[in-house]
Amino acid sequence: MGTNRYSRLIEAIFNQYYENGKTEIQFKRTELVIQAKALNIKLPKNLGDVLYSFRYRTQLPESITSKAPKGYEWIIRAAFSVQYRLSLVKKSRIIPSEILAETKIPDATPGVITKYASNDEQALLSKLRYNRLIDIFTRLTCYSLQNHYRTTVSGMGQVEIDEIYIGIDKRGAHYVLPVQAKGKTDQIGIVQIEQDIAVCDEKFPNLISRSIAVQLMDDNLIALFELEKDEKDNIRVSSEKHYKLVHPDELSFEELERYKIRA
Repeated sequence: MGTNRYSRLIEAIFNQYYENGKTEIQFKRTELVIQAKALNIKLPKNLGDVLYSFRYRTQLPESITSKAPKGYEWIIRAAFSVQYRLSLVKKSRIIPSEILAETKIPDATPGVITKYASNDEQALLSKLRYNRLIDIFTRLTCYSLQNHYRTTVSGMGQVEIDEIYIGIDKRGAHYVLPVQAKGKTDQIGIVQIEQDIAVCDEKFPNLISRSIAVQLMDDNLIALFELEKDEKDNIRVSSEKHYKLVHPDELSFEELERYKIRA
């Protein structure tokens, strides 16, 4: 029911401004209130959840997606604290490869943490920390600076990063690594990656920025991605690895020997 209400509201805003060939629609959050009254829709207590839903959790309605040319899609970007943009961008899906080899890692997650983790995302962030998967993936020594890092960015307003790490390499150079983590049913969005990169550029300008996304594929199978912008500012995957957390007895001598010759 909530999703249907949200769809009708965003459709109304899109239809009000859309013209054939248009690639960007800017609107204010207060327009949701105007459209809700016009459509006789009861708004949720948290008005921001309408836009958050389409930015991070739910596909835009078909009436909007059908207006995108082949190979493109509509996304919602934050413009300012109460302003947003429906932007037409090149379609980009950050999903785990189905044929990438797995690497087994002895699971160091304390059982009590696994028992009481309240959801997939929280459990995933814990597994990353206790098994040092960010270190392994990036070949840096990494330290968690803060989880659910909230801040504001010029031109975007308030943003949130699931966890932010500081890393050090063998030369002593310092890195900032924003991490977006998704459970089994959620999808990594390019809007979040764009925000992560913008946060690092503005808040940590003297550090080397490396944007990381993580997807829980199965209870103990985790996909890690490193992402970057290309020359046209499109988000691209520069590296991907799949790590499977196992009991030490499940990692054989033959597998360890095979890992030695991997590229």
